[in-house]
Amino acid sequence: MSTQEPRAGRVAIVGRPNVGKSTLLNALLGQKLAIVTDRPGTTRTCLLGVYASESPPTQIAFVDTPGMERPRSVLGRVLHEEAQGSLEDVDATLVVVDATRRGAGNDPIHAADAQIVEQALAVGKPVILALNKVDLVKQKPELLPKLAAWSERFSLAAMVPLSALGSDNLQPLLDELRAHLPEGVLYPPDFLTDRPTRFLAAELVRESLMRHTREEVPYAVAVQIERFAEDTKVTRIEATVVVDKRSHKGIVIGAGGERLKRIGSDARKELEELLQRKVFLKLFVKVEEDWTRDPNKARRLTRESSG
Repeated sequence: MSTQEPRAGRVAIVGRPNVGKSTLLNALLGQKLAIVTDRPGTTRTCLLGVYASESPPTQIAFVDTPGMERPRSVLGRVLHEEAQGSLEDVDATLVVVDATRRGAGNDPIHAADAQIVEQALAVGKPVILALNKVDLVKQKPELLPKLAAWSERFSLAAMVPLSALGSDNLQPLLDELRAHLPEGVLYPPDFLTDRPTRFLAAELVRESLMRHTREEVPYAVAVQIERFAEDTKVTRIEATVVVDKRSHKGIVIGAGGERLKRIGSDARKELEELLQRKVFLKLFVKVEEDWTRDPNKARRLTRESSG
């Protein structure tokens, strides 16, 4: 057993949409907690996931956040507020950037990434930069000017190139984060998240919806768990899919209800993997006109869905 002192703290994971924040969280935890799709805007609420190690004794309470970008809609403003709020109550901030993206002209740093780092540094906590998706950079020497530019332009606590999808170079990141955490313990052993299973169920249904629908529909759906009951053999879940246009209801249901069946089937398999038991899942669809354009409705439906 290591004689090193235990360290524990909170770390916000922030960055632009689709840079791999949720994929990185899952890789660090060694299991799926956050839903992941190839569409921006998948993460809608801050999600706590606790990494734990015995040697050295470490607890890192990661807070996955919605993508930070200039809001283009009411729902976008609500999600931006959620992400910005995560920066306040943390011991360090992990900013994730896409190694394949460049800025304007010859600038190796994208302006939107730079803005997020500036916001994080303004809080006064250590900022660690994760340069993600390095596996997609065909010419590895191209990474050197990126790393040099970040180092010259910002006072970062550390920089770590990695691949979240391939789980490559994660340990150096964990080591850097641990170095900036206070001594102590935050949670009991085996604690993973403060989110109830109902929240995880709603998220898995929404993940399946996002993968099976097209165009604007994925960004205008929310999921509410109406019933969650467990008996000795099966967990019974009833969920309502909320869309903001009548035309979207038909798209989600599909011809003869086939798309909704596929959505439910895929979500049920994920739920059975999560719960390690048989699941009966029943989905309903309802319209709540223009909920994504009403800030009160947007906050209610994104936070209701968050358990």
